[in-house]
Amino acid sequence: MKKFCSYIPPFGLFGLLVLSCKIATVQQKEKAPNFIVILVDDQGWNGTSVQMSDELSQSKSDYHQTPNILTLANRGMRFSSAYASAPVCSPSRYSIQFGQTPARLRMIRVGMNTNHINHQRPTTIPKLLKKVNPAYITAHYGKWGIDVDPSILGYDDSDGVTGNKEGGFNHKSNKKQWKNNIDEDPKKIFSTTQRAINFIEEQATSKRPFFLQLSHYAVHSDIMMRKETLEKYKDIKKGKYQNHTGFAAMTEDLDTGVGMVLKRVKALGLEDNTYIIYTSDNGAVPVMPPRAQYKHGTNTPLSRGKWDAMEGGIRVPFVIAGPKIKAGIESKVPITFSDLLPTIADLAGYTKPFGDEIDGGSFKEILYNRSSRTINRATEGLIFHVPYANGIALKRAHSAIILDDFKLIKFHDNNQLMLFNLSKDLEEKNNLAFTHPDKLNALEKGLDAYLTKVKAPKWEPGITWKNKPIEKINSFH
Repeated sequence: MKKFCSYIPPFGLFGLLVLSCKIATVQQKEKAPNFIVILVDDQGWNGTSVQMSDELSQSKSDYHQTPNILTLANRGMRFSSAYASAPVCSPSRYSIQFGQTPARLRMIRVGMNTNHINHQRPTTIPKLLKKVNPAYITAHYGKWGIDVDPSILGYDDSDGVTGNKEGGFNHKSNKKQWKNNIDEDPKKIFSTTQRAINFIEEQATSKRPFFLQLSHYAVHSDIMMRKETLEKYKDIKKGKYQNHTGFAAMTEDLDTGVGMVLKRVKALGLEDNTYIIYTSDNGAVPVMPPRAQYKHGTNTPLSRGKWDAMEGGIRVPFVIAGPKIKAGIESKVPITFSDLLPTIADLAGYTKPFGDEIDGGSFKEILYNRSSRTINRATEGLIFHVPYANGIALKRAHSAIILDDFKLIKFHDNNQLMLFNLSKDLEEKNNLAFTHPDKLNALEKGLDAYLTKVKAPKWEPGITWKNKPIEKINSFH
């Protein structure tokens, strides 16, 4: 802050009063906002009590109860067309940190070799915030899902390189995953939340601005919940498509953890200067236990779920509350995880251009002005790239692009195209590929051009992307 002399200036007490006002103005302008990103695992668009779309009652759960997330939504903005960057966790988590699509990062599935990624690049959320204001303190707690320590990306404190197993996931026991497992700290919801609260309290005491990402292991399997929460849901009428008692209980336990953060932020007097974002890394598992074929899944009315770039796999709950954001309103503007980095940087005061290496764009003006519908991105449209065959899901490698209410899905085994108007057909039932050839061709060209530009991993029969470094596989668009 600019320093002023302490003596009374020759223009008298009135001048001193004006000078004092200038000092206060400078201090107010330099008060950096805090950020809390609450990222949950495998929660569907309609997995909470928050009705994401004003026009669609099915955009909230008819079984799960999440009063604290609803409280956050009532004092903030809901994005009803928010998209994870991928239908699985790690690519989405990379996209948040780097502001790039999984296609550009060439990080397209869980378990692949990531030696080709420059994890030390200077453009990450923590590093950008520290450029804006070196006083920022940053932390990550919970599931990380990235192959290097969070400190490499600029975090001052963290739980280290963590994944599903640290949250109680046992991939060798498929039957146990979907049964009700009683635990007093299910999925480490409460212990992880307490570490986050301790961090918030430390920064409140030191009066330093902070960025905190709290990444819950819930609601990923194995399904865990407190006994008393499970007993509650045994007495509640199940939903039409959401009917797993233990999953509902785990969801409410997660919501209780969210409430702990919200209450502490308010008690510390930080609420008016803190942006809080709540979202999920991808859509929900459509049926439990998972299987390829089913009539209606958990994500209904959205089609399919986790593992697919259909709406159920990538459209996620997204709520943000904070300074200057109007309370309790919905934005229909499509956003995606690569938008988070430029938006957070913009809200913090970062003014330098990013260039075309960042795929996302800032949606700050949408937060401040409900009528705004424009996000300036170097990349036109939202890109999703799933270049491998997943045995549980569609079983076909595919990519997708969303632009101006239309969504194109391209299957790479035979170049089959599907086109949907999401504003009229959220369930993706009416394929317009044969009735809208101009729109179809334009979107396909845009998708192909982007994948070629970033040299995205290219599907070929037999490639899983899990056994070798990507350079040795040597298959790119």
